Amino acid sequence: MLSRRGVLAAGAAALAGFGSARAAADTFRLGVLPFGTASWEAAVIKERRLDEANGFTLETVKLAGNDAARIAFLGDQVDAIVGDLIWAARLGNEGRGVRFAPYSTTEGALMVPEGSPITDLKGLAGKRLGVAGGALDKNWILLKAQGRETAGLDLDSAAQIAYGAPPLLAQKLESGELDAALLYWQYCARLQAKGFKRLISADDVMRAFGAQGPVALIGYLFEGRTVTERPEVVKGFARASTAAKDALASDPALWATVRPLMAADDDATFEALKREFLSGIPRRTVGAERADGERIYATLARLAGPQLLGSGKTLPPDLYLDASKA
Repeated sequence: MLSRRGVLAAGAAALAGFGSARAAADTFRLGVLPFGTASWEAAVIKERRLDEANGFTLETVKLAGNDAARIAFLGDQVDAIVGDLIWAARLGNEGRGVRFAPYSTTEGALMVPEGSPITDLKGLAGKRLGVAGGALDKNWILLKAQGRETAGLDLDSAAQIAYGAPPLLAQKLESGELDAALLYWQYCARLQAKGFKRLISADDVMRAFGAQGPVALIGYLFEGRTVTERPEVVKGFARASTAAKDALASDPALWATVRPLMAADDDATFEALKREFLSGIPRRTVGAERADGERIYATLARLAGPQLLGSGKTLPPDLYLDASKA
């Protein structure tokens, strides 16, 4: 039979164990990439203790690249990553309960040097064109479609296409080995700081295919069971994410926390990256985002079909998540 001291000790141990289990359950693991903007937001959440204020502990898991992020997400090594709407839709149409919460409307662009003779899509004929993301990159597919429909130009055959990693293509554009390059937004911002210009943005292309506003093709991806089993943690993370974005938009001094993560070698690059990040903060309702997401998906289904989208014909009905109402 336990003494009173023994009972109290056992009770304290049980409470400590309960506390540890609760702390573990309330930890939210966010996968982040080197220099990815999710790490910027996470730094602000920790700096302002927005995770504690919203009932969870944020843990960042550093991942080497997009492939590693997808593997970590599919393997339940993280609770969320920033990912692509089209990939999330493909998973959903294959039966995986993935949910998508809009993260950013900032997308890539077709970049050319300042003073380039290329002034429109027709000007790409015969030119050396770099394309980031490969032949099935959604922005490339949409740009090719716009080339056909507005300029009567088949870019696959009319231009000299070079697929490659974004940093390599940006370097080749700077050195003059390419005449133009379709790049992700961070590389576009860095080139703009060096005097390069955007010829056509991804937003321009999406609006040409019916988008009514800036579309978030990048979002936080959650497993459906995470949303179902841990709704308060997901809602807390959503509130912290929104608060972090709002803080970056309203408090310039807070960027001192983020700048070391940005690999910005000079003030012009820093300001360009900052400007593009802030301009991409989603401000529309989830309903408006979904309506435009459907338009873009339908266009991609018509142009690329199962090679890009898999078996899906439309976006999964429960794909979009208003995380504040999870």
